Amino acid sequence: MAKSTLSFVCQNCGAAFNRWQGKCESCGEWNTLVEEDTTGATSMPVSIRSKRRGRLFQLESLTGKSADAPRLPSGMAELDRVTGGGFVRGSVLLVGGDPGIGKSTLLTQATSLMARAGHRAVYISGEEAVAQVRLRAERLGLADAPVQLAAETSVEDIVSTLSEGKVPRLIVIDSIQTMWTDTVESAPGTVTQVRASAQALIRFAKKSGAAIILVGHVTKDGQIAGPRVVEHMVDAVLSFEGEGSQQFRILRAVKNRFGPTDEIGVFEMTGLGLREVSNPSELFLSERDLGSPGTAVFAGIEGTRPVLVELQALVAPTTLGTPRRAVVGWDPSRLSMVLAVLEAHCGVKLSGYDVYLNVAGGLRIQEPAADLAAAAALVSSLVNAPLPTDAVYFGEISLSGAVRPVAQTSARLKEAAKLGFGRAILPESARGEVGGDAGLSLNSVGGLTSLVADIAARGTPRGNREGNREPREGAAAEKNATPQRFRRQEG
Repeated sequence: MAKSTLSFVCQNCGAAFNRWQGKCESCGEWNTLVEEDTTGATSMPVSIRSKRRGRLFQLESLTGKSADAPRLPSGMAELDRVTGGGFVRGSVLLVGGDPGIGKSTLLTQATSLMARAGHRAVYISGEEAVAQVRLRAERLGLADAPVQLAAETSVEDIVSTLSEGKVPRLIVIDSIQTMWTDTVESAPGTVTQVRASAQALIRFAKKSGAAIILVGHVTKDGQIAGPRVVEHMVDAVLSFEGEGSQQFRILRAVKNRFGPTDEIGVFEMTGLGLREVSNPSELFLSERDLGSPGTAVFAGIEGTRPVLVELQALVAPTTLGTPRRAVVGWDPSRLSMVLAVLEAHCGVKLSGYDVYLNVAGGLRIQEPAADLAAAAALVSSLVNAPLPTDAVYFGEISLSGAVRPVAQTSARLKEAAKLGFGRAILPESARGEVGGDAGLSLNSVGGLTSLVADIAARGTPRGNREGNREPREGAAAEKNATPQRFRRQEG
């Protein structure tokens, strides 16, 4: 008999230690080490393992033919866009997101649509009873879909049940943190159990050809809970993002072995579930505040899809020694870089102002092409100059103040023209990439200085701006100047 081995495993990163300690030396988290039995029922003495011969297995060629289609569409165009065209046979996907964001709603709709198409779809919940899943299906109007439900947490029982009869085309496990297997002696949700349960389900998917979707919990930092090795084991990792106060939901691929990782799917949360948004630009711009300083429309690209979104900036005088720099939906490092370029090359002094930047609609922008739109919004708010309501901005700003070209210029301009925009402010070197008549008036910008000068020339004084830039004698001066600034604005 093999001697039971106890070790202390970090529940955040999966690192194992021989003794307990307050801080994990691998990830730096505190109070995450839990005592677990890592021997398992399948272990054997070293003397026996060294004498065991490996079994022979058959090797196959790349030219083999498959009788079934390589992909199976889910019936949801936005979900298929993110996965790369549908579910691949034998693939395993891991879906993570904040609690209440709509993961179960999305997967209930996907399994119902596949079941209505004649495929066997199974939904196994380890957190809810069958009656609770039925209530959700009734609320979504999917109670008549022939989806097979179960409330089970034992991996061995799940694999044995699904192996009987026709192989399911889609299996949803909600969630992987509630599953447990007899091969390890640990509580459900621990690193050892999550890793062993995921390995057993992945092995069943590869052997049977069924597509499995695993729902994963997330930590307070937004990372999928459990060991990171699970993300390496699965074929795709999808992140369901969104704000609780916003009705928009973004499905993004973090990892995808069978498709792109830069595509997004846009959904709108309604009383009848998630509604697909085929034109996200129109949805993101539906609540625009026209004519307000500090707002600029950015023509971005998410994967192969052009998306227009509004960037909102607010520059306000500060009474603090260190001004605040707050950004939502964009990289804070790029905001700091843009502010530094504005101050170093354009003469825009922002050291005495708080700066706030927000991407409207809850979208998270990752490409550097938003630099030009962010700079235009910041300068517009500073000098109180509303930007043209029919203009879009895109371009990357270098540290020298030059505006660099970005990819897929034609697609950005075509989307802007479709939504009724009349002009585009773009890098000067990108004009040659526009084929034919783009349908917009193109204003090329070679450097950031010319754009800042053009916006500042249209600005209207909001109080004594120059006086605010000078060193203040005290907070009383700013307090006394505030009513006067408001009276000038109203007048």
